[in-house]
Amino acid sequence: MALIAVLDYGIGNLRSAQKALERVGADARLTADPGLVRDAAGVVLPGVGNFGRCMQALDESGLDDVAVTCARSTRPFLGICVGMQMLYEGSEETPDVPGLGVLPGIVRRLPDGVKRPQMQWNVLERRADSALLAGVPDPVWVYFVHSFAAEGNEHTVATCDYGGPVTAAVEHGALWATQFHPEKSGASGMRILANFFARAVDAAAAA
Repeated sequence: MALIAVLDYGIGNLRSAQKALERVGADARLTADPGLVRDAAGVVLPGVGNFGRCMQALDESGLDDVAVTCARSTRPFLGICVGMQMLYEGSEETPDVPGLGVLPGIVRRLPDGVKRPQMQWNVLERRADSALLAGVPDPVWVYFVHSFAAEGNEHTVATCDYGGPVTAAVEHGALWATQFHPEKSGASGMRILANFFARAVDAAAAA
């Protein structure tokens, strides 16, 4: 089985992502070992809670540099929820804390007039060419828990409607990221994780 490294930086329930990946056949390991991360076929950055605290914890774990290196490489990389937000330049949640800067743009507060956080299932509007969502049947219902979301740009492959279009998933080269939690999104989420794992297997075989 191809090794999938789930970055362990001490924030939230990171093990839920690991267990979901194991259910789709991955040798998923929760790890803070940079060497193991560099050797992995794919890398996952989960995250829950406050953007600034997550960035601080990632820095203190010593995994920030290896996360950036892997996210900018040709190795499959998956950011989940705040793990997706951390890939951007910064967030309105903690404006004085820079993000990893792998993706362009700023994470913004959800619009006025909607309940924050969005804590519910919501349906995706997706781009037809999305590899992340390949084979996921319509309608695609997934589970969100968030008060902030990334600005939409050319990398956006899925949105949901929550007071207007909200960025739900992005693809940029080997980098995929979801604002929703695939590990909590039933069969659709499992297919997304299976797509990621299959991509990591193919990349490892081609290396």
